[in-house]
Amino acid sequence: MSIQPDTSAQVGTTGLVVLAVDDEMAGLDEMKFLLGNNPRVGRVLTAFDAAEALRLLRSDDQLRSRDGEDSVVDAVFADVSMPGLSGMELARVLNAFKQPPSLVFITGHEENALEAFEVGALDYIMKPADADRVDRALRNIERSKAERAAGGRADATAAELPAAADEDEVIPVELAGTTKMVSRKTVRWVEAQGDYARLHTTDGGSHLVRIPLAQLEERWADANFIRIHRSYLVSMTLVTELRMSSSGYSVLLGGGEPKELPVSRRHTRELKDRLVRAPRQGWGSQG
Repeated sequence: MSIQPDTSAQVGTTGLVVLAVDDEMAGLDEMKFLLGNNPRVGRVLTAFDAAEALRLLRSDDQLRSRDGEDSVVDAVFADVSMPGLSGMELARVLNAFKQPPSLVFITGHEENALEAFEVGALDYIMKPADADRVDRALRNIERSKAERAAGGRADATAAELPAAADEDEVIPVELAGTTKMVSRKTVRWVEAQGDYARLHTTDGGSHLVRIPLAQLEERWADANFIRIHRSYLVSMTLVTELRMSSSGYSVLLGGGEPKELPVSRRHTRELKDRLVRAPRQGWGSQG
């Protein structure tokens, strides 16, 4: 079946161009309705499986690579379970694109949430979805598109994107056969454990996730998280003290039981610079 624009869901010539992919007509109709009625969306395209979606997306990527123009398709909203290529397999193919569109899974399979983020999904929405949840995903897509247009540096687009640091993210954590969604705003610090990372949260708990610390460092840079040591990433908003001793620097974290963590020499200067630039300059200049 050919991919074609859904004219009933087309709301104008501006706004995001979104490709909806689902092998079930009911699911595809629901996506078209939610996306087509959102003012952030200018056009909705549809495909009944991943193979058809890739035909459009590959030609789109080749055109953009040749002409240096923006992509026709800004984002893909896809189901996980589809015949032939699954949604996860589609995501892996998109990762090979020179400039892949943002990917959002909208599905009834919560057990795939962790894998979805590992393959680069921007968001993971559980069915039945509602307009507010879809709008939140679309806001993230707009922000991601603006950052890419500015060279991918959030600090270069801070004036245009004042709400970026306020956006929250949830991290899927598997616990005893269930998936718990942990809010990034509850994370005090992250500890490297090989190819995994352990999230330490404000409620005193900790959660092991299959995401390398370096990946979280890059992903959460805009959310005011900073690397202070090869083993630690901390929330700048929870740093209450910068301490110096004969053995070097350390930070004290609030947001729960006080926690002191070491700062390595290579990260000291950047940490000091960030503290001085932070809104709480009163104590930052005293370190």
